[in-house]
Amino acid sequence: MTLLNDKIVLVTGGSRGIGQNVCVRLAGMGATVGINYVSNSTAAEETLSCIQENGGKGFLSCFDVSDSSAVQEAVKDITSTHGSVDVLVNNAGITRDGLMARMKDSDWDSVLNTNLKGAFTCSKAVMKGMMKNRWGRIINITSVIGFLGNAGQVNYAAAKAGLVGLTKSMARELAGRSITVNCVAPGYIITDMTSELSEEIQDAIKAQIPLGTLGQPEDVAAAVAFLASPDSGYMTGQTLHVNGGMYMGN
Repeated sequence: MTLLNDKIVLVTGGSRGIGQNVCVRLAGMGATVGINYVSNSTAAEETLSCIQENGGKGFLSCFDVSDSSAVQEAVKDITSTHGSVDVLVNNAGITRDGLMARMKDSDWDSVLNTNLKGAFTCSKAVMKGMMKNRWGRIINITSVIGFLGNAGQVNYAAAKAGLVGLTKSMARELAGRSITVNCVAPGYIITDMTSELSEEIQDAIKAQIPLGTLGQPEDVAAAVAFLASPDSGYMTGQTLHVNGGMYMGN
């Protein structure tokens, strides 16, 4: 597919799991994909190799999304080398789980800074180029946990729910420049994180999912690919739920 030919894409947290699949999928649509990572250069290199082996184009971009100065410098470098970012996928996220009564302030702050502030910081950095070009796609990866809540994840749930409000407000601010802003909300997806769960816990999760199985990273990448493409041009401020029916709200 060539729906994203000549487009520059930046995927935060793009070296593993969902992010890796998003990078490969968008590169397959003709985009030049920037793979953001913080510390795991080996995984990032593997993602880039996968893109190149399939005939795609990509590059690595190492920075911490929660560091405003680092984000601005990275986007400046990307713009000067490759051109302004056309599609931003805010995928970077961490967890620091624990019951709220015993949660450290540092665990709250680190999750909010990466999962929510990071999306704000990266979106702000690429916004000027998109506005100048009068076209852009910003896609925020939220979570079913942001809609359902989850004991032991108050920080993660708050950050992911906050992304929905951020998305709707940005969508209203940027619509006049033909920039759309949407969310993808994955449910339980087979990644390194879920593979660490015991078989008993995984079975309990599957019992809550009407389709009876965990999702694949490719399922999320497909939703992102649609929102990144011209086909989604009349959608903004929306959330696509990819969760096997676990959550069926608006």
